[in-house]
Amino acid sequence: MEADIQTPVSQAHISKDVDRAMDRADAKFNHVPAGVAVRNGPVVEDKMDVDQPATNGHTKRKARTSTSKAPKYADSESDEDAIPLAKRQKVSKKAAESETDDDVPLAIKKKPGKLPPKVTAAAFGEDSSGDDEPLTTKLAKQKASIEKKAEKEAKSIRAKESKAKKAAKKEESESEENVKPKAKRKSNGTASTKRSNGVKAESDSDEPLKKKVSAKKVNGKVKAEESPAKKGKSKKDDSEEAEEVYRWWDAPKKEDDSIKWETLQHNGVIFPPEYELLPKNVKLLYDGIPLTLSLEAEEIAGFFGAMLNSTHNVENPTFQKNFFEDFTEAVKRTGGAKDKDGNKVSIKEFSKLDFKPIFNYYDGKNQEKKARSTAEKKADKAAKDLLEAPYTTCIWDGRKEQVGNFRVEPPGLFRGRGEHPKTGKVKKRVMPEQITINIGKEAAVPTPPEGHKWKAIQHDNKATWLAMWQENINGAYKYVMLAAKSSIKGQSDYKKFEKARELKKHIDRIRKEYTKDLKAELMADRQRATAVYLIDKFALRAGNEKDTENEAETVGCCSLKFEHVTLKPPQTVIFDFLGKDSIRFYEEFIVDEQVFKNLKIFKKAPKKEGDDIFDRLNTTQLNKHLTNYMPGLSAKVFRTYNASFTMSTLLKELKDTNISVQEKVKLYNDCNRKVAILCNHKRTVGAGHEVQMEKMSERIKGLQYQQWRLKQMILDIDPKQKKKRGAEWFALDEELTEEWLLEHQAFLVQEMRTKVEKKFAKENEKLVADGQKEMKAKELAERLEAADDLEKKFKKENKTKKVEAEGKGPSVEKCEASIKKLDERITAMRLQAEDREGNKEVALGTSKINYIDPRLTVVFAKKFNVPIEKFFSKTLREKFTWAIESIEDDDDWEF
Repeated sequence: MEADIQTPVSQAHISKDVDRAMDRADAKFNHVPAGVAVRNGPVVEDKMDVDQPATNGHTKRKARTSTSKAPKYADSESDEDAIPLAKRQKVSKKAAESETDDDVPLAIKKKPGKLPPKVTAAAFGEDSSGDDEPLTTKLAKQKASIEKKAEKEAKSIRAKESKAKKAAKKEESESEENVKPKAKRKSNGTASTKRSNGVKAESDSDEPLKKKVSAKKVNGKVKAEESPAKKGKSKKDDSEEAEEVYRWWDAPKKEDDSIKWETLQHNGVIFPPEYELLPKNVKLLYDGIPLTLSLEAEEIAGFFGAMLNSTHNVENPTFQKNFFEDFTEAVKRTGGAKDKDGNKVSIKEFSKLDFKPIFNYYDGKNQEKKARSTAEKKADKAAKDLLEAPYTTCIWDGRKEQVGNFRVEPPGLFRGRGEHPKTGKVKKRVMPEQITINIGKEAAVPTPPEGHKWKAIQHDNKATWLAMWQENINGAYKYVMLAAKSSIKGQSDYKKFEKARELKKHIDRIRKEYTKDLKAELMADRQRATAVYLIDKFALRAGNEKDTENEAETVGCCSLKFEHVTLKPPQTVIFDFLGKDSIRFYEEFIVDEQVFKNLKIFKKAPKKEGDDIFDRLNTTQLNKHLTNYMPGLSAKVFRTYNASFTMSTLLKELKDTNISVQEKVKLYNDCNRKVAILCNHKRTVGAGHEVQMEKMSERIKGLQYQQWRLKQMILDIDPKQKKKRGAEWFALDEELTEEWLLEHQAFLVQEMRTKVEKKFAKENEKLVADGQKEMKAKELAERLEAADDLEKKFKKENKTKKVEAEGKGPSVEKCEASIKKLDERITAMRLQAEDREGNKEVALGTSKINYIDPRLTVVFAKKFNVPIEKFFSKTLREKFTWAIESIEDDDDWEF
């Protein structure tokens, strides 16, 4: 359904009188440095001098131009695809209980107490003690300093390029003038080994070829050998990787960049298993009556019943309402519900449905699955891996590439993120007849399941997807793509970061131009300049126009409504709206004076709730304008550039000193934290953060207790040490109270018992697997005596206040060595705890994975001699192979 285009409410031109009036209104305020985010509590309770209405208004948006068109067979990727869904930011609030939930203002739905906290000095990694300068001012100054460096660097890059072009032109003209007949040329009998531009030319020297050309690189392919990062691998790993690693970053670039492959073979997709009927004694109850349902209706009931323990979803009124509508529709369409006598039962009220029998059945099956032995679990996994093996890879231009999501998503209930209006709706089973296969012309087409056929077969070598279908919830198209570690995905990441590097050359001119246009007379120009300012300075997403009938009411910069922006003089702008994935975006920014004035003008009457702030601008127009500055420039490139350039600047300021690896990791994380804050990559504090910090504190105390016992052993070996070292050195730390001591000793005893029992069970499993007899319970009882002895030892120590020396040949020197090792562990753990506490409000993963060029991390690891494993997990190391390998050969790389 086509949406109506909203007619602009604002005037086409801004008169000088309006500007002067705004200047007079703001003259009474003392202005502060701009460019930072602050948080000062909820908007709805604010009694300060703010514009009205001061609501964020999660109201219905007026429709903009619809974009619900047939899909283009192209790649659909987002910046955050690499992040596991479980690790993305969550909003765990219950929706309002009324059926008109969508009309409730977001400010009411979201309790003020759950707003993200203010930025603190600790979170930013700075010491605020003894300094009266506000943190926001510090942040603004640092951001301004980085922007100055960016301006200077952009000018320097352009100057170097200009100089190089002039030199090349001069060389070309000189070479043309010097072209003479061969007979007139003079030769000194030697071949120059360098061209005038400093690039080495080929020569006929006697130098062995292997020294001139790296043995690693041959047509972009390399054998996995002699790399320092791989020396420690087993023979098995070497044989697996010895085939060839495709070094696409060294391979010749294709002439036609739009053609992605010449040949493509794959085995299609794996479908989820067919639905298994519930046992006859397991029924959905309605008002206490067991129901007999059709296969389809029973499966849908099972979706809800299986997730009763997910209270966040099943207690959400919107989730319940959407599920009940889809469920009752399926029941009516498939013959209705019947009681045990075959009489029809009319299902009218959700509250009368009882899913507990279904939940108990599925929960029992889950518990059985968890209770399987290790051998059974391994056997099941091996069988699953064997079944999936043909689908995990494809042959792309003759080489093997990993496939990412080769499984068709099983049916279930849609959950969505944030407060999605369609949460609870039924995701229908995807059939082969809905799936389009993309494959090479010469390749064998995968065989569909028996009795079915594919929707279509095509051979589009300009697309990188292997299969595609349309899901029923939002009508979105789902694609089977290559894995994150594949060369194709790697090239996509590489291009993204190279585009951000290219922006370095133009950023000063772009900022200068949009700053000038902030005072433009044309409303359209001023709105565009203000939008670019917000995107550049505060990492706001541009915001895409949506088909409001099928998608959640999410917005970005260009689609902001009147009610999403609240102005608090002199320069604070409060944004409150549902952003990407229906996650609430609540932030307070200190902006430039002119930007504040502009937003005031954009909200000027006759505008009201529901009207667009930027009513003379849309995302298409904005991105089209940005390409005038630089080919391929779009709003999202600013986020990547700002994060990477900020990180690059901060890392350059670090000096490699004689500190531990853990301290170096913290240095890196401190820089990453600043990037997250300055680029607005923040998050709410995780629910389990306090528990994690408490656990770390307990572990540190446990190590301190071990140290104390070792010191007491020194006294047992040589009592004279007390006088030599002083009584204070042997004293118990004040934090280790008597009550804590008893609890910790009990914990240590229980921990030993648990370890003994687990080891005993594991050894028995192995014996059974090998066809031998299990060990008897008597053996376990004998092993557990060690825990009983430890308990007796602690009781004796508490009574006598003495600790007897342990181990073979105990000595003062051995105890001292152990104390020193514990000191190192305590220091490392405290650094880790400090790091974790500092990171609780910032999304380091978002910055590091999606916005900071991974080569910066590799350069830091190399320069500071820190294993790359400290920063990138195995999955990320595979994803960023191109960054790790390319930096090995380039010591001078800079962002």
